[in-house]
Amino acid sequence: MIKVEHLSKSFGNVKAVDDISFEVKEHENLILLGTSGCGKTTTLKMINRLIEPSGGNIFINGQNILQQQPEILRRGIGYVLQNNGLFPHYTVAQNIAIVPQLLKWDKARTEKRIAELLEKLHLTTDYLTAYPAELSGGQQQRVGLARALVADPAVLLMDEPFGALDNVTRSKIHQEFKALDELKRKTIIMVTHDVQEAFELGDHICLMDKGKIVQDDSPAGLLFNPANDFVRGFLQEQRLQLEFKTVRMHELWQWLPALEKEVKPDSLPIETDLWTGLEQFKFAAAETINVRNQQDHEVRSASFEQLMSAFYQYKQQRGV
Repeated sequence: MIKVEHLSKSFGNVKAVDDISFEVKEHENLILLGTSGCGKTTTLKMINRLIEPSGGNIFINGQNILQQQPEILRRGIGYVLQNNGLFPHYTVAQNIAIVPQLLKWDKARTEKRIAELLEKLHLTTDYLTAYPAELSGGQQQRVGLARALVADPAVLLMDEPFGALDNVTRSKIHQEFKALDELKRKTIIMVTHDVQEAFELGDHICLMDKGKIVQDDSPAGLLFNPANDFVRGFLQEQRLQLEFKTVRMHELWQWLPALEKEVKPDSLPIETDLWTGLEQFKFAAAETINVRNQQDHEVRSASFEQLMSAFYQYKQQRGV
């Protein structure tokens, strides 16, 4: 869906982005991860042509975006900013309706689409006449997301979209983000410096440093097959929690005991991550958890100790 070839950007003698290449498949969420100044936001802005590259090419759905009018290109791309980018003197309805007006949608179509998105983003129509300053940070971010999604673009670019939110609000919006059907149909590139966020939301991650991509891999690939000491060191501080969030129950399945008693209805799907499984022992006060394979409906059960044992056997098998 998106192909970046030998992309570079220099500001004077400084190479902000230095000959990077990557691809994003349709409906995939790619995370550009790295510390401040590594080139991730510059890369994102070049894909939207807010910054023109010094060299290289960018293709979206097979078309070279450098051969298109920037204004036309941007109408087909949703863009979400860290500070939400809402116009303070516009109401919520007016903010969301900006792109539909550019596309010359009629009023009824625009209002129907806005109402549909507000419902999906857990905002009532009472907010339509409110101004951004009257909203909480989480509400503002939802409105910013609605504005990016309103014209149903195939591509969504997100620049530190949750960076200004407090941890509780950010965690809640992460859950909504993963569950929102609108986003499952999008090809997404997201910039973040938050390692936990990258691993929680990304299908694959480009870890950047000094304008270059150090490793382009799945979350599991970064953790269990780091390309070099930089990758290893970048993840080291949060490594165990990242492993818990990256490893899925299906990867531990062979080491989980078969269920010996009647199946309970509260079994977890086999795609559940280990972190969520472990949380059941803390919040549900369960002695064991059940995991269901939806394909053959087999259910396996494990205590906390058995789940951790399966995890360490999995790591041993991977040679970690």
